[in-house]
Parts: sequence; structure tokens; C-alpha cells
Amino acid sequence: MSQFKLLIDRLTDRPQRFDYEAPPEWWTHRAGEDDRPGEGEIDRPFRFELTARRLGEDVLVEGSLEGGLSAECSRCTRRYAHALRDTFRLVLEPYGEDLRGSARAHDSIDPEGDRALAVNGMCLGDDLEAGWFRGPVIFLDDFFAEVVATAMPIQPLCDEECPGLCPHCGMERGMGRASGAESGRRDGQATEQTAAVCRCTDERVESPFAVLANWKGKSESESNAGKASGKTGGRTASGAGSRKRS
Repeated sequence: MSQFKLLIDRLTDRPQRFDYEAPPEWWTHRAGEDDRPGEGEIDRPFRFELTARRLGEDVLVEGSLEGGLSAECSRCTRRYAHALRDTFRLVLEPYGEDLRGSARAHDSIDPEGDRALAVNGMCLGDDLEAGWFRGPVIFLDDFFAEVVATAMPIQPLCDEECPGLCPHCGMERGMGRASGAESGRRDGQATEQTAAVCRCTDERVESPFAVLANWKGKSESESNAGKASGKTGGRTASGAGSRKRS
């Protein structure tokens, strides 16, 4: 049985506050171990704070998400604590033959939406800002899961200024720390192993066309030198002929 339920028939036009908390296992169970391998490990519960009220026949839900996970930086591969924060706003229209919006709902809801209505009492539209509800109670599990998935980082960064790894020595540039793959763990906490500071002075990766460019430059230099030598020899021969005629 879902713990994230909202009793529609108890809502009025005045905002009412609701607080929900989901343990890390809730997301692990819903997402699966292999569905989102780059997200890292959830290290604290998700907290959803929201207000709900009636807008005529519709229901307005507004709120925020807070959570956290241990993620791997996409630049330096070091693990770090990533805070999850997001806000959401959802307007639900009633779904029924005798209620406003039902014609549009019938055209928009697919079989998956029908299943969501039957299980959760609500279904989402094409985005997370609109949907439909049916019955006196709705369950927010699927909606909360979509909010969490949207808040997950696509390219996690331990810091916006993270310089990343040196392509030559593999060390964290300018930091002197081992990469995340070389980090140890003690008592369940990540521990960084010290390593030599990156001392590479030229980190430019040589282009595969660099050899061709050098060869072209060398050929042009030799060609120019040959032309200059030919001109000098011609002038010398011309001067010798002039002296012989005199």
C-alpha cells in the first residue's frame, strides 16, 4: 500500500501542507540497479514538501524535493556528496464522463495512462505539470519518482571549476589527489589516497595531423632554400661570363 496518498475529497480552496519522506530503498526498488548506473548511491531519504488545494474542479499541487546521493564526478571520477533539490507544480483535472476536460482526456490518455488511473487514481500528461485524477484519493508514488528522475544529474560535477584528470599521467590536475578509481573506503566512508601532484608541463594532446604539418613545413623550407641557392648560382655564373668577355 502506498504511503504517499492525497485525499481529494478533503481538499478545499485553502492550501493544505503535506510532508512525505521516502527511504533510499524506495528509489532503489523503483529504479532498479541497472537502470541508472551513473547516478551513484542514495545516501539519505528523499523529502517531499507540498501544498494542495482546489481550483474549482481542478487540484493544484505545488512543492519541493530534497535528497542526496554519493555521485562520481564526470571530470575527475572522484566521489562526492551531491545534493538533490527541485521544485514542482502540478494541475490535475477531473477525469469522468460528466466532468469538464474529459473529452480531451479521452483523446490524450493511452493504455499506460488508463493503468495509472486505475492504480494511482491519477495519470500525468505529456509533462510533469498537468494530468488527470479520478476518485476521492490519489497516490503520488509514480509522480514522486518522475520528480526524482528529473532532478538526477546528467553529468555530475564535484565542483563547477573541477579541472578534471590529466590526459598524460591520469592525476587530478592541480589537486594532487588520486582519481576516484584509486580511492579507498574505510568504515563505509570514501577516503582519498594521496598521490604525486600532476607535474606535467605540456598537456596538449598531439594531433594526428601534427606529423603531416611538420613534414609540410620542412618541405616548404627546403624548397625555398633550393630556390635561393639557384638564384645565387645564376648570378655567379653571369658575373664570370662578363669578366671573360672583357
